[in-house]
Amino acid sequence: MGKLEGKVALITGSGRNIGRATALKFAAEGAHVVVNARRNQAEAEAVAREVRDKGVKALAVLGDVANKDEVDRMVAQAMAEFGRVDILVNNAAIRPHKPFTELMIEDWERVRGVVLDGAIYCTKAVINSMVENRYGRILFFTGDGAFTGGSGRAHVSAAKMGLIGLARSLASEFAGHNIRANVVSPGSIDTRRDNPEWYQGRVPNAAGIPLGRQGHVDEIAATCLFLVSDDGGFITGQTIHVNGGAHYY
Repeated sequence: MGKLEGKVALITGSGRNIGRATALKFAAEGAHVVVNARRNQAEAEAVAREVRDKGVKALAVLGDVANKDEVDRMVAQAMAEFGRVDILVNNAAIRPHKPFTELMIEDWERVRGVVLDGAIYCTKAVINSMVENRYGRILFFTGDGAFTGGSGRAHVSAAKMGLIGLARSLASEFAGHNIRANVVSPGSIDTRRDNPEWYQGRVPNAAGIPLGRQGHVDEIAATCLFLVSDDGGFITGQTIHVNGGAHYY
C-alpha cells in the first residue's frame, strides 16, 4: 500500500518540471492523477502516460487557471472521471520581471490571475467535495523571491505572498473537516526554463546556497508528498522552505 493509495490528486501546471515530478511521485504512492497544462495537450498526455506506467489512473486536462470557467470545466472532468478530488496542488505560475515604474495594470492582472486568482478558483472548485468526504489536502507554491523581494518582482512577490494568507485562513476554517492547507517555498531549483526572459539573464544557480548546489524537482515533490500524506498529519497552515539553507525566515 502506498502512502496515497486510491487518492485522487489534481496538480495544476503538471506538464513539466516540479508539477510533473510531483505527479509521478504521487502516482508511485498509489494516487490517481489529474494532469493539467494550460494549452499543450501533448505535454499533458505524455505525463499522463508516465503516471499510468506507475499502475494508477491518469486524466490529462487542459485549462488556464486564470479563467474560472476553464477551471470549473477541468474540475468537472476530474469529478466525472474519479468522483472526487482529494488532493489539490496549485503549482501553475508565471514569474515575469518588470520594473515597478513600468508596470501596467495588465501586468499585475496577468500575474495575479495565474498565481492568486487561479489558486482561489481551483480551491473553490474542489472544496465542497473535500468537505463532503471529510478529507482534503491543499498545497500552494511561493518562493524565496517572495520573502527576499527583488528588483522587478513586486507584482510576483505580492501575488505569491497572498497565497500564504490564503493557506493560513483555509487551514483554520476547514481543519474541522479534516482538510489541511500548506505552502511549499522552493529555493533555487534546477529546472528547464522555457521563459528565460523572465530572468533577464539572472538564471538561478547555486550561488549563496550553503549546501553548495541547486535543489532538484524530486526534492520538492518529496516535500509535497510528506505534506499531503499522513506523515505530515499535524502540519497545516505552514510554509515549508526547501532552499538548501539559503535563507532563514
